[in-house]
Amino acid sequence: MGYGGYSYEAHRAMTEARAALPTQEVFRQRVCHPLMSPLGVRARESRDSAEHARTLPIVLALDVTGSMGEIPDLLARRELPGLMKLLVDHGVDDPQLMFMAVGDAVSDGAPLQVGQFESTAALMDQWLTWSWIEGGGGSGDHESYELALYFAARHTDTDAWRKRQKRGYLLMTGDEKPYPLLSRHVVKKVLGEDLDDDLPLALVVDEVARAWDPFFLIPDLERRALSERTWRDVLGDHVIVMESAVDTCAVAAGIVAMGEGKIADLDALARRLGERGHDRARLGAIVRALTPWASSIGKDSAPEPEVERGAAVPQGDGPSGHRR
Repeated sequence: MGYGGYSYEAHRAMTEARAALPTQEVFRQRVCHPLMSPLGVRARESRDSAEHARTLPIVLALDVTGSMGEIPDLLARRELPGLMKLLVDHGVDDPQLMFMAVGDAVSDGAPLQVGQFESTAALMDQWLTWSWIEGGGGSGDHESYELALYFAARHTDTDAWRKRQKRGYLLMTGDEKPYPLLSRHVVKKVLGEDLDDDLPLALVVDEVARAWDPFFLIPDLERRALSERTWRDVLGDHVIVMESAVDTCAVAAGIVAMGEGKIADLDALARRLGERGHDRARLGAIVRALTPWASSIGKDSAPEPEVERGAAVPQGDGPSGHRR
């Protein structure tokens, strides 16, 4: 999937046309859309084409439980065109987006929904708004994020990785902990796939990190206490604590642009966002959210420390010790 060109103007028109609609009119699904069911799916594919010669796959895995539904709503009403414009303006070539909707396998009817990789405004918008914002969750302090990671690890096939050994970006939003084990019973029920045993979370993260750069975005400071420590144990500095959910798109674009070397550092990112109309308060929040990760890859704008000649300079760790 992923053919066709992107039009920011067309995308913005879609979101503006529904800005005043109630959420129920934007997201009309009351069950999982049949085309977003992961049951029996071999792979979601991101392919190069004449229009998009060097695709960069990006997965936006959105928590759609009761406490997290505001982010899909923000994307559909206002923010998604801005995300794409930021990526393109930052010089990110041929981004292809795929949406996932993540819930809880213990209590929800659709703990995982998956779209397709797309390059056009209309199809990105289609998969986003076809998501069932179930608003469930609530089984303790966990959601089935590990199921989404597993799907990305074993059920995606990208030309970026197949042809160029180039990892894509997996940007997951949430405010709860993952389950420590991926249940084989859940995999059978949701994906229709047989596993010999449950899989430890660390093993799933190691596997997804081969072809993806996974990040976990916590929406605000108030919700960091419950899940941040657990996520940092498995993703390290790839846990991003934002100050407001409204910063999701700018933070996501900053991760991709700096990760791809299209933006030199946080200072350059702030200047670029300022030129595009972000106010100073939001700029400060975006920079603060990205600073720990940017520091881990030497892009926090701080001067390099002086070291003795010949001394080894430590490099930042990605998920589960994967070197960046």
